[in-house]
Amino acid sequence: MALLAGARQLFRLNVRKMCSSAPGVRLRILPSSSCFFDEAVQIKVSGFPPGKQVELRAKHKDDKGVVFKASALYKADEHGEVDLRRHASSGGSYTGVEPMGLFWSLLPESPHKKLLKRDASSPVLVHIEALRDGQVLTEETNLRRFMADGMQRVPVKHGRLRGTLFIPPGEGPFPGIIDLYTLGGTVCEPRASLLANKGFVVFALAFYGYQDMPKTVDKLDLEYFEEGVRFLQMQPKVKKSGIGIVSISKSGDLALSMASFLPDISATVCINTCNANSVFPLHYKDTIIPGFVGSKKRITVTKSGILDIRDILNDPMEEEKTRATVIPIERAGCRFLFIVSGDDRNWNSAFFAQQACNRLKAHGKANYDLVTYPTAGHFMEVPYMPHHPSGLHAAVNQVVVFGGEPKAHADAQFPLQLSVYKDLLIRNGCFETRGMNY
Repeated sequence: MALLAGARQLFRLNVRKMCSSAPGVRLRILPSSSCFFDEAVQIKVSGFPPGKQVELRAKHKDDKGVVFKASALYKADEHGEVDLRRHASSGGSYTGVEPMGLFWSLLPESPHKKLLKRDASSPVLVHIEALRDGQVLTEETNLRRFMADGMQRVPVKHGRLRGTLFIPPGEGPFPGIIDLYTLGGTVCEPRASLLANKGFVVFALAFYGYQDMPKTVDKLDLEYFEEGVRFLQMQPKVKKSGIGIVSISKSGDLALSMASFLPDISATVCINTCNANSVFPLHYKDTIIPGFVGSKKRITVTKSGILDIRDILNDPMEEEKTRATVIPIERAGCRFLFIVSGDDRNWNSAFFAQQACNRLKAHGKANYDLVTYPTAGHFMEVPYMPHHPSGLHAAVNQVVVFGGEPKAHADAQFPLQLSVYKDLLIRNGCFETRGMNY
């Protein structure tokens, strides 16, 4: 039904486009107006008078009804064309030659909102217009989908487990990945589905605040995540080998605990995480890792009046009472990939990742890699997902700054989310897979 609704909306937009386009003026999205979300497209406009200014506008309405917009100014060349792969924007949401600038520079009309995509079975529609002197002369819609033909999206309600399973087409067997998202406990279907497109069975596992799960928690149970691993391993198309974990922010310390205490974890990707168990106590059998909460006294306020919480959590090894919160990752037998943003304002992820690597090294281990993006912000998402510089934070229940320079952040997101996973999961020998196309 979601796909049908998307197709109907696209049909209505195309009818409007045909009725409103000026004679001889054309906007093309190449090689096709339909593509995967993590694929680049070429936007070309033709039929304008040479040397005249052309304004391009992009618009998307997300699953919560929040409208995102971007714009750019160009000058038609001697042939009356604008090609975003060759021509530079002189103003608007970005400047310079940016083939995908109209996508990564989208900003919400309502401040501090993050683009929300709940259900990956339906595409994201980005409507693009070309204007001269404020008048729309031609328009086109880019349908950006998440799931390959034949992929299965399976909502999971298995015992207390909740989430979504993405199973790629083909006989398999495929490597299995647990995908964990941020504080708030919900799932990130875009990332999970795009990973599944590359030849993985991906279980986007919620851990609270999702569907009928508790909206808030005061502790977390590692046995729940162990059940998630076993559930994934039982799937018929999953290889009978180790499981990978992809995580970001709060879920990163959960991934580190899974790797440290659970068997059958072969690879762990942690994006902008903490090496201590943050916020909630974590229980596993007779072990309790306390929650690392820091001090709100270290909160500062930016010039624009937004909270900067980067230094709430300091060095967990600094005081005796917080050392017990540090996760004993030296117990793990898997490989780790720590991905950090130098301008992460959620917390000092670069410091925490380096401390984790130092701990592994001190125990004679070399099973880790550290990749740094100096001017990227906290929310490192899938390629071409709009930058999220600030938003409501569940830990303080106020708007905070997340950091990142928009252009640098966009550059970091590609090829981070896919090619770096390949480097960890395949090149390092944790998994083998066939037919992957990066």
